[in-house]
Amino acid sequence: MIRAYQVYSSACPFEKLAIIFSNDAVLYVAKETESLHIIDFGVGYGFKWPAFIHRLSKRSGGPPKLRITGIDLPNSLERVKETGLRLASYCKRFNVPFEYNGIAKNWESIKVEDFKIRKNEFVAVNCLFKFENLLDETVVSENPKGDVLDLIRKTNPNIFIHSIVNGGYDEPFFVTRFKEAVFHYSALFDTLDHNNVEREDPIRLMFEEVFWGKDIMNVIACEGCDRVERPETYRHWHSRHIVNGFRSFEIE
Repeated sequence: MIRAYQVYSSACPFEKLAIIFSNDAVLYVAKETESLHIIDFGVGYGFKWPAFIHRLSKRSGGPPKLRITGIDLPNSLERVKETGLRLASYCKRFNVPFEYNGIAKNWESIKVEDFKIRKNEFVAVNCLFKFENLLDETVVSENPKGDVLDLIRKTNPNIFIHSIVNGGYDEPFFVTRFKEAVFHYSALFDTLDHNNVEREDPIRLMFEEVFWGKDIMNVIACEGCDRVERPETYRHWHSRHIVNGFRSFEIE
């Protein structure tokens, strides 16, 4: 599976570029802090952090104390714990002081207190492509997307980095949703073709089945709360950010 992910990230650099931008942004705005706390919504296996830790270890004057709060869904508790152990091992290797706080629960039920934020630490909230799986006010009255953004706003982070899938296949009408999904996923398949990843390559087939296949099936075949693939366009997310009190700022 790791090999399949490596093939994908080499051929389709979108996620890799988002990680590079996220890392650069945090390193830039936190370049003088002595205590850095990263709150990562959708920590997964933690693939995005080893390169960041390596760069942090080379910071002029020495690395800051690093805390990572890794957040994932309730059925991911063991993976969240294992990710923390791997990151701790990596930080030990590069002499970066490290603490880890794992949270595995529904994101809209998380409280600010769960983050255990300390005085005078620099707080960076990061989410790469995971908010698309949250339901919104068109499906349930509680509006989990709005609740999570409100939680982040109450956290009052120094920086919030939100990478999204800029997709329009969250439409309630099937035909419109189907057309948007075809447009989006055909572009991804074309990217693999143009990077000489053969269509019959077993690794490509594995990735397409496990990752894209499940997502496509969910978009096309599911309705209501069962449809968890719900990306929104950049403009829609930007409006949500403004409503929740966030503002944009430039990174040099």
